Amino acid sequence: MAINSVGMDSSVYGDYTTTTTTEDKSKLSSDDFMTLLLAELQYQDPTAPTDTESILTQTSELATLDSSGSTNAALEDLSKTLAASSDFSAISAIGKTADLGSDAITYNEGEDTSFEIYFPSDVASGNVEILDVDGNVVSSIPAEKGDAGVYTYTWDGKDTAGNTVDDGVYYATASYTDAAGESLTTRVGTYPIESVRFDSGTTYVKVGSGYVPLDNITEIY
Repeated sequence: MAINSVGMDSSVYGDYTTTTTTEDKSKLSSDDFMTLLLAELQYQDPTAPTDTESILTQTSELATLDSSGSTNAALEDLSKTLAASSDFSAISAIGKTADLGSDAITYNEGEDTSFEIYFPSDVASGNVEILDVDGNVVSSIPAEKGDAGVYTYTWDGKDTAGNTVDDGVYYATASYTDAAGESLTTRVGTYPIESVRFDSGTTYVKVGSGYVPLDNITEIY
């Protein structure tokens, strides 16, 4: 089962729209608060001026309002910084290997199943094996001789005896020998990260022939 790419150009750039910003007059700003306080002092009754305690209380409220605004602004800046840091971390993963946490493929009767396997080393010889849920070898496909990289294989759903297997989940692994004669293994679900893209607040990484959400990756090494 191949990994499908996600999104088109329109999902990256979106449609151009214009918006009109309306100022919110339902809340008092610190400037509004100060204006009201000064107006209160200006028009107070000379025979019964506002007492010092009331002025201190209102001034304290103003200071609290300013402090709250500063805190919110600081939190917004921190949030933007953390988001930028997360994006940078994702970009730094390019060139490393991602593990999707599963080597499962799905077979549906009457349909060939295609899947991708990444070979970290050059392949001299080997086999790609399809296993059932009990770990038994159901079918074997010769591994292509060639350079290290991602290769696509297609399974027709038949076992080693030529019988069509039942629908369901199977597993794909490969055992091969590299150019130096060393025996190695690999499996579906581990691929090098080739690029990173950001779409509508979600980070995607390119593994194999397509993009998957970064959250789908269980390990990067």
